[in-house]
Amino acid sequence: MAKQNLELKATSFTLSVLYINNADLDIIAAELDKKLAQAPHFFLGAPLILNLSALDDTPVDLASLRSLLIERQLVIVGITEASIPFSVQAKDLGLAVVKSGKQAATAKIPPRGTKIVKQNIRSGQQIYAKDADLIVFGAVGNGAEVIADGSIHVYGALRGKAMAGAGGDTQSVIIASSLEAELVSVAGQYWLAENLQQHCQAQRGCVRLEGESLTVELLP
Repeated sequence: MAKQNLELKATSFTLSVLYINNADLDIIAAELDKKLAQAPHFFLGAPLILNLSALDDTPVDLASLRSLLIERQLVIVGITEASIPFSVQAKDLGLAVVKSGKQAATAKIPPRGTKIVKQNIRSGQQIYAKDADLIVFGAVGNGAEVIADGSIHVYGALRGKAMAGAGGDTQSVIIASSLEAELVSVAGQYWLAENLQQHCQAQRGCVRLEGESLTVELLP
């Protein structure tokens, strides 16, 4: 049987959501530049969905907003929770209008293994545990990245970036002996250092998803 040239299959991907809470493009640009400076490679080339629920019917030129984001090498694939005028603009721009994550089907999580690393992870190094949990017996230094499709356990100080649930598993967690991270992310939802410091500072804790927001539980 000849192979089909096109096949349409249902699948699931993890997409980060960027919440736009202000209609002033200059303010958006300034705040975005500040956040990107803290994690310059996190969003680079990654597909993003814009959540426009806070804008309601506030007049904003979606084309200008999209250009502002593209200039910063952000890839915008669609919008969600938007008013009808925004949805019309999005379709004219060739952007998808996406249902919110609450309505999306839950991705099936494949069986996972465990990847164990017995060393410090230094600046510039990246460790990825594909289809696995990641256990690090050591510290994760500033500028280092640890990524896992499952959960991440760091038996040392976590000072770099940790991205758990990279395959979309919302039940994944990040546990560290000392939470001092530049960035933590679970299934695409993320906190930068400033967010983490509001909840804990250099303490043993567990970062997980509660609904669609991150939360941290301090551990003894």
